[in-house]
Amino acid sequence: MKKIVAILALGAVALMPLTARAEVSELRVPLGAGGFGFLPLHMMKKFELVEKEAAKAGIKLTVNYSNIGGPSVMNDALLSGSADFISAGPPAFLILWDRTKGKGDVKGVAAMSTMPMYLNTSAEHLKKLDDLKEGDKIAVTAVKVSIPAIIMQMYAKEKEGKDKTFRYDPFTVSMTHPDGVVAMLSGNKQITAHYTSPPFAQRELKDKNIRVIQTTNDVMGGAQTFTMISTTTKFHDANPKAYAAFVAGLKEAFAMIKKDKKAAAQVLLDSMGGKGWTVDELVEILDKPEIYYTTKPEGVMKYATFMNEIGSLKNKPASLDDLFFDAKNLGGGN
Repeated sequence: MKKIVAILALGAVALMPLTARAEVSELRVPLGAGGFGFLPLHMMKKFELVEKEAAKAGIKLTVNYSNIGGPSVMNDALLSGSADFISAGPPAFLILWDRTKGKGDVKGVAAMSTMPMYLNTSAEHLKKLDDLKEGDKIAVTAVKVSIPAIIMQMYAKEKEGKDKTFRYDPFTVSMTHPDGVVAMLSGNKQITAHYTSPPFAQRELKDKNIRVIQTTNDVMGGAQTFTMISTTTKFHDANPKAYAAFVAGLKEAFAMIKKDKKAAAQVLLDSMGGKGWTVDELVEILDKPEIYYTTKPEGVMKYATFMNEIGSLKNKPASLDDLFFDAKNLGGGN
């Protein structure tokens, strides 16, 4: 009888799904496009927060943080299997969620940062977005899928009607935030404006000739998630402890930023090569009430509804539960 029980036990183990046997021992996480929106990831790297949370859960985990960013690149990294968690704005995430629904099923892990983006320009003829003319170019991190691209579509549709939704798309050109800053401050005549995030926007605004003509908050009517984390359903289901350790590390990063903004600003400055700003300048930006870190999704459903209406998404999520693995534990959201 003991032999029979042992054989049955071994058989049961053999039939258990692979997801229950062993989790990954290494996480691969791109650090994103830079700036305050991705600061929590740099905090997690600097202080090995995920590794420490994994150890608490009884697993050994290393994290490989890579220096890649931009919505399109991040999406490709996740789909190719070269990244386990990626960070991007809601529009890029929604397109990936839509694209993989029923065949890979990428879903949101949590929001990461909430902050506005700023449309900066030094062009005298630009008083508002409507003033764009032939030859003007707006630098964005990615055409079509970035937050500014969708925001400008929202603005065009609201102002001029559905048939004008994509009016501003031809004016956009893909460029990293740092390259956009260089273009703006060097007087590059090929770049008329730059739709960028903190602290890059504030760096540009130190130039007396550069001004803001629009923010994402203006168009959205309030605060919205700037960066968020996503992964595949396969990874989520196969690695519950590693997944939980990552989320716990993310929340710990939020707490550390809130507790010591000067130390967090130093981490950000180091991540940007240690130049271009002072720590005090970065703390001043970090102190702005419209810039904060939370797992709570904000404005994500508004993006989703709009993108479905204009045909950018085939699928329309009914609620955040369709978009996130654990929406109910992210602090509400919309």
